[in-house]
Amino acid sequence: MSLLRRRKQQPPPPPGPSPAQDDEGSNGSDHDEKGKKPSSSSSSAAAGAPPPPPGPPSKDATKRTKAKWSCVDSCCWLVGCVCSAWWLLLFLYNAMPASFPQYVTEAITGPLPDPPGVKLQKEGLRAKHPVVFVPGIVTGGLELWEGHHCAEGLFRKRLWGGTFGDVYKRPLCWVEHMSLDNETGLDKPGIRVRPVTGLVAADYFVPGYFVWAVLIANLARIGYEEKTMYMAAYDWRLSFQNTEVRDQTLSRIKSNIELLVATNGGNRVVVIPHSMGVLYFLHFMKWVEAPPPMGGGGGPNWCAKHIKAVMNIGGPFLGVPKAVAGLFSSEAKDVAVARAIAPEVLDSDFLGLQTLRHLMRMTRTWDSTMSMIPKGGDTIWGDLNWSPEDGFECKAKNQKTNDSEVSKNVNGQNEVHPEPVNYGRIVSFGKDVAEALSSEIEQIEFRDAVKGNNIAHSNTSCRDIWTEYHELGWGGIKAVADYKVYTAGSIIDLLRFVAPRMMQRGSVHFSYGIADNLDDPKYGHYKYWSNPLETKLPNAPEMEIFSMYGVGIPTERAYVYKLAPQAECYIPFQIDTSAEGGDENSCLKGGVYLANGDETVPVLSAGYMCAKGWRGKTRFNPSGSKTYVREYSHSPPSNLLEGRGTQSGAHVDIMGNFALIEDIIRIAAGATGEELGGDQVYSDIFKWSDRIKLKL
Repeated sequence: MSLLRRRKQQPPPPPGPSPAQDDEGSNGSDHDEKGKKPSSSSSSAAAGAPPPPPGPPSKDATKRTKAKWSCVDSCCWLVGCVCSAWWLLLFLYNAMPASFPQYVTEAITGPLPDPPGVKLQKEGLRAKHPVVFVPGIVTGGLELWEGHHCAEGLFRKRLWGGTFGDVYKRPLCWVEHMSLDNETGLDKPGIRVRPVTGLVAADYFVPGYFVWAVLIANLARIGYEEKTMYMAAYDWRLSFQNTEVRDQTLSRIKSNIELLVATNGGNRVVVIPHSMGVLYFLHFMKWVEAPPPMGGGGGPNWCAKHIKAVMNIGGPFLGVPKAVAGLFSSEAKDVAVARAIAPEVLDSDFLGLQTLRHLMRMTRTWDSTMSMIPKGGDTIWGDLNWSPEDGFECKAKNQKTNDSEVSKNVNGQNEVHPEPVNYGRIVSFGKDVAEALSSEIEQIEFRDAVKGNNIAHSNTSCRDIWTEYHELGWGGIKAVADYKVYTAGSIIDLLRFVAPRMMQRGSVHFSYGIADNLDDPKYGHYKYWSNPLETKLPNAPEMEIFSMYGVGIPTERAYVYKLAPQAECYIPFQIDTSAEGGDENSCLKGGVYLANGDETVPVLSAGYMCAKGWRGKTRFNPSGSKTYVREYSHSPPSNLLEGRGTQSGAHVDIMGNFALIEDIIRIAAGATGEELGGDQVYSDIFKWSDRIKLKL
């Protein structure tokens, strides 16, 4: 009670003024307004007296104190602004006329050209040959048919493609269902994930991000519809032969192609594979003619009777170095940069996600990824001292230079001094090793090294998220780094050393060599069918084969690696993003050596077979099927309103390239490769192909 009484007591009034002060105040009041008295505080201040003690805070001061914002207030304000802006933009997007974006774009860039379908429709082209689409890795949708308890409510919902909503809602459950059995390469017990069927399987990867949708829409302009188009969807995680073992996918493709030919007046199909789908269809062409039970039993003339042309888009015929980085450390160029910037997010147990380790555990069960390991060894990709792309210049496209800053030769031309790059060294431990003379590199053999103790023995979480690095041991990790440099010939042994179980499964389904004698009966096994250097094309002299791909984009070709700073319970190797070239035109960027390509597949892999390996009658093309190289120079969109552009050469964006779509429609409408103009080349693919000494 005494406390309450104290709080209720008013502060004592300030001391009253002295008589002298009263006199001064009364005299000064003559100069004030009527009825207004000077305050006692001002009077006391004039007299030099000490100021009175402060009274209770005023209402204005209280309001000012409460008006101070906290961090939470700022966050809420920011979220509110973002949401308001989002809803406003969404409203405007739905309210504006459909032609408004095109109107704005034309106002900035001028009139847009007609889409290829509209243009060719005006020329009188009509649908003739049925079209078959073969999607590549990751672009086809996958849906759940059976799952564990954590996947309750997801029956026939997309686990891959669409919105990817369940990646964020239940990430560990999603990883569990997207992984395959590590022993069989097939479904885990109690889980069935199957490919989405129909054109919707791969028309869009996610909403707004097209894959096949633009091509399908343009084909529809000249009369195509679902009865003349077929999406050969398959589970791209499986090895190619296992798609037949589990889902009978190869048999379904065979039956659908036969139906398309039979119901379209006997016109043969035009097949359009993209990315890894190129290798999948190469496997199919051997499977369909091989006798059962290994093959489809179509006979030696099936392809000649049913296929007019195979128009391969962005085909990794000879593999991609990117696959090596993905299997070795779950990285590519962009992932390596993110790992360097935020190692605690991707490497460590961030929010229980352990991102890279879960990614490695999942992707190493996808046998299809092993189909894209570089093929042909040092003969194709180069060794410690040479590569077919020697002398390639990484100077930025359309770069302007100041004459005063560039040295000129005696003829007045700008001298170009390309930085020497050893592209044959696909993996080098250290920039100094990547640039050293081969005679200066001391390699310590790793193949028979003792792997040492299990690095996961002291940490149970390592065993919970199994990757084969946990069984490699410190001795094995050191042996890998001490070998220092790996070419295409030793990459296979490297992967067998660090991931023996994965490569043991892969060795049943894929091969990476060069056949000495293609008539050897062993090459009748399906493991060789997706390697163009170990198999023959079908006996189909009238069938045309196109290699269509983008050029002019820096593409991953070789890597500089280092040991991760903390190797226990981590992926022990990572791309050294600190390794940079000497100037802005260097081919070394962020630990990655770049060459010409479409951002994913180097020109060498996409173009060699049609430029030389299959050109004319060779041992790989005994019937002499005609081959064409069609390159599309990359031109990025000039502004955001153009979206992903109509002249892109990027690996997926090229599916919206107007020139490529026009070429496809003309072939589907009955034209030949010669009528398209034959080869269309912007790179040095023919020069590089001539440097490869391969018996043809």
